[in-house]
Amino acid sequence: MAERWMPASDHDMVVMRTLHAIRALSDAMDRMHGGMKGEMDMNITDLATLRMLIIREQREQAVSPHDIAEHLRISSASTTKLLDRLVASGYVTRQPHPSDRRSRVVELTDRSRQEFFTHFGEYLRVMRDVATPYSEQELQVISQFMGELSEAIDPA
Repeated sequence: MAERWMPASDHDMVVMRTLHAIRALSDAMDRMHGGMKGEMDMNITDLATLRMLIIREQREQAVSPHDIAEHLRISSASTTKLLDRLVASGYVTRQPHPSDRRSRVVELTDRSRQEFFTHFGEYLRVMRDVATPYSEQELQVISQFMGELSEAIDPA
């Protein structure tokens, strides 16, 4: 039987409350993504692909099918099926790579951007409203913590 960790100090209590808040955030994000995938008639992998493409597009980074496979940790065959599905539904296109004619890049369609932000825009507004009252220094600490936590959980 696993031992249960018991907070021994005020700092331990704050750590525990922080971990509970992270779990609650994770649960809320799961429900948000579950609702979005239902509204957009997608599975969770499709939605994760669109999120990745939107983030990379904002960073002006090209995305190859291999990048998607690595990000999602799925096989090349699964990636091909995923992309075939997203192309057929009008969410992405495959284009020639700008500098490597043997490669392809995956790009969002205007439809996918519009639908994604239609469904996700309200969540973004609410999250921005929660973050706005915090100072730049507080947000930097929160961002650093969240980044370090993400890296610790998923170092790849």
